[in-house]
Amino acid sequence: MSFEFIRKLPTPAEIKEQFPLPGELAKIKEKRDAEIRDVLTGRSDKFLVIIGPCSADNETAVCDYVSRLAGISEKVSDRLILIPRIYTNKPRTTGEGYKGMVHQPDPEGKPDFLAGLIAMRKMHIRAIAETGLTAADEMLYPENWRYLSDILSYVAIGARSVEDQQHRLTVSGFDVAAGMKNPTSGDLSVMLNSVYAAQHPHSFIYRGWEVNTTGNDLTHTVLRGATNKHGNNIPNYHYEDLNLLLTMYDNMDLKNPACIIDANHSNSGKRHEQQVRIVKEVMHSRKLNADIHKLVKGVMIESYIEEGCQKVGGGVYGKSITDPCLGWEASEKLIYDIAEYE
Repeated sequence: MSFEFIRKLPTPAEIKEQFPLPGELAKIKEKRDAEIRDVLTGRSDKFLVIIGPCSADNETAVCDYVSRLAGISEKVSDRLILIPRIYTNKPRTTGEGYKGMVHQPDPEGKPDFLAGLIAMRKMHIRAIAETGLTAADEMLYPENWRYLSDILSYVAIGARSVEDQQHRLTVSGFDVAAGMKNPTSGDLSVMLNSVYAAQHPHSFIYRGWEVNTTGNDLTHTVLRGATNKHGNNIPNYHYEDLNLLLTMYDNMDLKNPACIIDANHSNSGKRHEQQVRIVKEVMHSRKLNADIHKLVKGVMIESYIEEGCQKVGGGVYGKSITDPCLGWEASEKLIYDIAEYE
């Protein structure tokens, strides 16, 4: 075989024992989880704003960003729930490039998965301790979920993972909100089938165990745009797209119908500045149609301290080394604009 087994990594239980989540932070997470649940189940009219860097590449800059977000959160908490993006796994279309902190805690260094598992957990805990905000992360590797299962309040399943059986079954064992993105093809039925699967109980093999799950009723859809066979981006955040999703939800037996709009990726063609316009159009659609208002529970925004992106080693503090992001000033204004719509 061509596998080279480097070393056996600690189990999630061992990492959690070494770097435990303090009790007072666990209480913060419990409260935040309940607030997010109330939004997705329709008990709360608050709006979710999942916002932050494309990839969490530097603990100091990420925690600086989340601290700035916490300052705004206090001012808009009657209308919005801000969920910082602290994405420690980065899917790569070709397999090349920076794959996130779990691979490389130092983006300019060599892969080190033990250091990466520790670094991502310490960063998430630090962010909660300093800001009181629990975060979202992407589940790129289902077997890694339990390293952060006691910390995260929101989990995203990406466009390339949403058709994978193991992702769907693992989400069925979550007790927190999970957003299933539409696949890169744009087929909404694939996304909805993934939601259906995750909302129901399953038996399967997970981390060498035979397990049973009960289903996750907080699993919902995320529209992130699509790419056609010619490589052109096809947005799916428009009023007509939201009406179509409403119809498809009505035809399926799903709990807590809900949708989050990802304002970047194929919806913006990765033109980060377009996120402002896209979010405002989504908010306008919610105003026009009561059913859309009820369905669309939030937005996803890629944002960091500095606008745009740079190559690994570029040296600009708080600037993305993956996809381009909105800068802080534009992000702050956009959050306040969203609150005004609400």
